[in-house]
Parts: sequence; structure tokens; C-alpha cells
Amino acid sequence: MMQTLKLHIYKSGKADPETKITIPLSVLPVSERLLPQKVKASLAREGIDLNELGSLFGKQGPKGKLIEIENTNEKIVILVE
Repeated sequence: MMQTLKLHIYKSGKADPETKITIPLSVLPVSERLLPQKVKASLAREGIDLNELGSLFGKQGPKGKLIEIENTNEKIVILVE
């Protein structure tokens, strides 16, 4: 099964994500160009570079929740499945 990177972006105080994005790790290097601008802005505000994140994974990298970032406006959860 192909590993995927999942981005869940929640608005403050909401239980369900406003935005959910699933990216196969194999296409991560080109996927940044396909992301919605508001998702890129959310990641950039937190200093997250998807290309750098992709370089951390080998064929069998870590799985599960990698990071959860929460500020007054939103919460970003990045996980690998």
C-alpha cells in the first residue's frame, strides 16, 4: 500500500477539519504546486515546507501523526498513513 501524507486544517474551535488533503508520498515533490493557496499560506505561516518534509521519508518512513500545530485561528495536523 502506498504511503500518503495527510494535511488536516481546522478552524479554531471546530471538531471537523475545514480542509483535508491527501498526497501520495511518491508525488510530494510536485504536489506543492497543486495545493490551494490558503493551504500553502497556512503551512508557510508555520514554516512548513512540504518538499523538506518529503525528503525526510524513505520507502518506509514514520507513520501516524507527525505534528500538530495550533494557534488562535487554526490547527494543522500532519500525518502519514
